[in-house]
Amino acid sequence: MAEAGFDVVGIGNAIVDVLARTEDDFLVKHGLDKGMMTLIEADRARELYDVMGPGIEVSGGSAANTLVGVASLGGNGAYMGKVRNDQLGGVFSHDIRAAGVDFRSWPAEAGPPTARCLIFVTPDAQRTMQTYLGVSVELGADDIDPVAIGAARITYLEGYLFDRPEAKRAFVKAAELAHAADRKVALTLSDPFCVERHRAEFRHLVSGHVDIMFANQAEIESLFEAADFDAAVGQVRGHCEIAALTRGENGAVVVAGEEVHLVDAVPVERITDTTGAGDLFAAGFLFGLSQGRDPATCGRLGAIAAAEIIAHFGARPETPLNQLAAAAGL
Repeated sequence: MAEAGFDVVGIGNAIVDVLARTEDDFLVKHGLDKGMMTLIEADRARELYDVMGPGIEVSGGSAANTLVGVASLGGNGAYMGKVRNDQLGGVFSHDIRAAGVDFRSWPAEAGPPTARCLIFVTPDAQRTMQTYLGVSVELGADDIDPVAIGAARITYLEGYLFDRPEAKRAFVKAAELAHAADRKVALTLSDPFCVERHRAEFRHLVSGHVDIMFANQAEIESLFEAADFDAAVGQVRGHCEIAALTRGENGAVVVAGEEVHLVDAVPVERITDTTGAGDLFAAGFLFGLSQGRDPATCGRLGAIAAAEIIAHFGARPETPLNQLAAAAGL
């Protein structure tokens, strides 16, 4: 096996996140389902953007957040996602590269505009996301860079991207390229509604192409149609090498073969914004795994990264994660 050029390569929806603080009555007034991610069309995206309060714009999307976290830990990461050659496409490309991630995709010259996610954060730190996917969902097999996949210790697939046939073919191509190079493939299930839409296909993807799976409690219970979390944990064995299952303030459970590791959540003084918590847990875990750390230590790195992100506004680390890991003795 050739020496890896990247620790992690991520593939996902390239989205510009627009985050703004808001009150619950704003959500009610505009008919937004609190705490949920809702897909919207271009007209609705423009309407909500016009009425939302002051915000910040950063390169986003679940896997992009994860790759920025890997970079903050000192890892070498790359990202593939589709943007247009428009204003927000420029924002995305510049921002993710400035965060230390090798962005591997050329902007499209035609098609829908760059995707954006309008994130409304209420005082209780819940985030309500209205997402226009734009050109991001048009990523297909031809957009996969085989050289980067072959050079990455781990290829990380974002479940949010899984809706269209083109993306499904891209995932399988990336997984086959990775395994042909004797590399590992990871998948995040992303959202319970993603699992409900694609349960059978996700099960097939996990069993046939995925070595490491990330899911929260609702997602893993939905994937296996389990009565409770313990039943889901019992079913996950045999489907992939490692399953990292997050449970919010209750920490995480890492299933690795016959081993089960309980990972405590890292306490924070105040939860400000939960945007990106799962993405950053994946960043810590994947970085640890790419460095040859054991699953329990990977879980601890994930918990440290997730705790940093929920203590402030936005899904980008404010304190370098490698400093936090070093302070924890990791």
